[in-house]
Amino acid sequence: MEASPFEKVATCVSTVSIIVNLLLAVFKFVAGALGHSGAMISDAVHSSSDVLGSLIVIVGVKMSEKSSDTDHPYGHERMESVASLILAGILAAAGFSIGKEAFLSVWRRSYLTAAAPGMLALVAAVVSIAVKEGLFWYTMVNAKKIRSGALKAEAWHHRSDALSSVGALIGIGGALIGIKVMEPVASIVICLFIFKVAVDIFREAVDNMVDHACDAATEEAIRKCAADQEGVLQVDILRTRVFGRKIYVDLEISADGNLTLYAAHDIAERVHDTIEKTFPEVKHIMVHVNPASAPVQRGL
Repeated sequence: MEASPFEKVATCVSTVSIIVNLLLAVFKFVAGALGHSGAMISDAVHSSSDVLGSLIVIVGVKMSEKSSDTDHPYGHERMESVASLILAGILAAAGFSIGKEAFLSVWRRSYLTAAAPGMLALVAAVVSIAVKEGLFWYTMVNAKKIRSGALKAEAWHHRSDALSSVGALIGIGGALIGIKVMEPVASIVICLFIFKVAVDIFREAVDNMVDHACDAATEEAIRKCAADQEGVLQVDILRTRVFGRKIYVDLEISADGNLTLYAAHDIAERVHDTIEKTFPEVKHIMVHVNPASAPVQRGL
């Protein structure tokens, strides 16, 4: 089966990330070794971890695009949220690792005995910041384009690597001017920022896993779209739930109670088709028609 446009974009972006991260990790490792910078070698390991994140996105997106089956009649979109949860965990682990090493360095004052790094390590840090920030924006733009939570999480993973390189840059620069404590202190601050991002990604993924309603603006737009259709007298009930990156809608409308069943069915079909056409993120909508001359039942 041919891959969907969503899967093609996500796979392309993740593949680019894998290639760039592998090249960047090798460059930073060599620069760290030749420039006598333990911070840069640690940063190289962090870049390598991004490769795992990209692979998780590829697998998660591919699984989320599987068609509905007997065991999963509503599809597999939530697999992308699972990928986001895993990436949030990896991000938190990376932040913890950075913070732990920085804290121990301050606590043990080991930064005082670290060898002075060379200019090559400083250059590598600047290159890393530029490349990873570029990857962040490249990934984030495409994540918003295809509404991918997993790709958004991967973008923030790139940003965390850029911040890690900022810590390395501060530390290397501080060491070059004789203020070696700057690196661990900067790394601790960066660790806290990474944890904040990991928590935000985790909360968003959980919301998508527990039938959270979509935003109020989208609900209002759907309600108005339904009310504007010919034959609809009013919208009685509208319920939405986010399922991965898709939305499921339960809708009750009122129509003239004297209409034939065929006519009422045509109105429901018109509402159904128009909403699915107007809102691509709506995967399925169930429309129930209430007779306007009879009391409206407020339950599905």
